[in-house]
Amino acid sequence: MRSSTKSAIVVGGGIVGLTSAWRLAKSGYHVTVFDPTPGRGATWAAAGMIAPHAEVAPGERANFDLQRQALGAWQTLSGELEAQIGRRVHLHVTGTLLTGWDAGDRRLVDQFRQVADDFKVTSAIVRRDSHPEVFIGLSDRISTGLLLDGDAWLDPDQAVAVLREGLASLGVDVVTEFVDSIEGTSSAVAIHYHGGSMRADAGILATGAFGLPDGAAPSGEHSVRPVRGMTVRIDGIDRSSAPTLRCLVRGRPFYLVSRPGGYCVIGASSEERSGPLIEVGELQRLLRDALDVVPELEACSLVETRVGLRPASTNLEPFFEQWPERRWAWSSGHFRHGITLAPLTACSSLEFVDRVTA
Repeated sequence: MRSSTKSAIVVGGGIVGLTSAWRLAKSGYHVTVFDPTPGRGATWAAAGMIAPHAEVAPGERANFDLQRQALGAWQTLSGELEAQIGRRVHLHVTGTLLTGWDAGDRRLVDQFRQVADDFKVTSAIVRRDSHPEVFIGLSDRISTGLLLDGDAWLDPDQAVAVLREGLASLGVDVVTEFVDSIEGTSSAVAIHYHGGSMRADAGILATGAFGLPDGAAPSGEHSVRPVRGMTVRIDGIDRSSAPTLRCLVRGRPFYLVSRPGGYCVIGASSEERSGPLIEVGELQRLLRDALDVVPELEACSLVETRVGLRPASTNLEPFFEQWPERRWAWSSGHFRHGITLAPLTACSSLEFVDRVTA
């Protein structure tokens, strides 16, 4: 870590903001993070999948190529944290099993495989009779699937806790205040919040799906809309030794991330809405799909539901908009890939701050 008296402000304490703060602080900047509820936005509701191979989509080649670097970036970050505080972000490389509930869903899986082949993703068709360990706990109706190597997951709660401990060890201040407005000149930035004001040499806006503070001056090239996502936390079955499960159920996507000890996260509800409430019908559909695919969930305990607002850009790709003349940059648009891309985005934050403060 180089010696420096330079300072930076990060507005937003989700996974993107925290990893950006880490990268800046490790490089010698005095960093202050502002967020009224750190780690409680989209990060809090996320399942934590780092799954570029299971999420390939036509027209998203650049995004896929970026995501393929994510696991290595997370492993590097985890190693840095262990060296700093003796704690790691635990990464579980399990691969993904993609299945279909009915004939129409299985046709969609076949179509996905064609796209995956175009992207040079390593996949294999597996069957229950030859790979029973892959199908543990699944309905007998599901007898085949597509196994994708290299996908992983982490626990966002654990990642946030370790990151915050690491940041504290580097002297990073986390201020639980909402930033009302920002300013920027060619020589410094400033923020204003209920408790006062602060100046620094540069700033990063990592506000996710939430609006920008007053005084921000986006170019108009990018915009973000909130897409609500819901996850349900269940306790009672342990599939952690098996690949992460993704299933198409009557055309709807469903996933189950199983952690050691029987704690499971299930999703994937996605609504073009910004409110925090969960409709009964939305929850009912998700639980019905879950019980169809994994019947053993019927005997499990419902721990909690979580809702988060994911930042979706116009083209569903992340962006890093820079305003060097004001020493601010806006990092957003990660949509469902915030966890995946956070440590890579953090490198963009460092490159920007280094450049404008040189």
